[in-house]
Amino acid sequence: MNLELPAIIMESTIKKWPRIAAAGYRFLAAAVLLIFLGWLLGSGWLGFIGLLSLAFFGYFFRDPEREVPADPQAIVAPADGKVVVVEEVQEERFLHAPAQRLCIFMNVFDVHVNRAPVAGAVTEAVHRDGLFKAAWREDACTLNEQTALVLEADGRRVLVVQIAGLLARRIISYVNPGQQLAKGERLGLICFGSRVDLYLPREAEILVKVGDRVQAGSSLVARWP
Repeated sequence: MNLELPAIIMESTIKKWPRIAAAGYRFLAAAVLLIFLGWLLGSGWLGFIGLLSLAFFGYFFRDPEREVPADPQAIVAPADGKVVVVEEVQEERFLHAPAQRLCIFMNVFDVHVNRAPVAGAVTEAVHRDGLFKAAWREDACTLNEQTALVLEADGRRVLVVQIAGLLARRIISYVNPGQQLAKGERLGLICFGSRVDLYLPREAEILVKVGDRVQAGSSLVARWP
């Protein structure tokens, strides 16, 4: 009997599975515990809830690889989701200049791992406590809990703001001030529905419009002139 073929199939299948973000393992462990308790207590409902939880958390915390555009002028989406705002604003907290703002809303089924829209150094990383209003509300950008990251490269400054939403109760940052990020590199994660706002200098050419769906690290949202 040829035992190599099943092993090759298994290895190929495992390689196709997306990686799981580290923050998701404790949720997966809790789901496995529910399944075990359901088996131990003879409770089919408890085991069923555990199985559903395991499937949901495994799907929610997926962290697939992305093909990052090689074009140095390309600016990529910092988050998966739907573009809900494209506008010009005056950004006074960090950039102190006119800017173009793109807001990307992530529903609970989107990948929630966020990525750097450009290559650059993290010059500021500021977390601010706040409320947990629905992320699609306009005032969420000023009232909700959030983490702001300023990236600087070639004299340009880009602001990425991770905003907690109604269900999102935790923003997890992967980076620190002074760290150098590659374009498309993972910079953090928000748990359970949220939004990411991207502020770009006015000279950037916006390539998306409200209603477009984008993927973090791979979808072009703007270009440098």
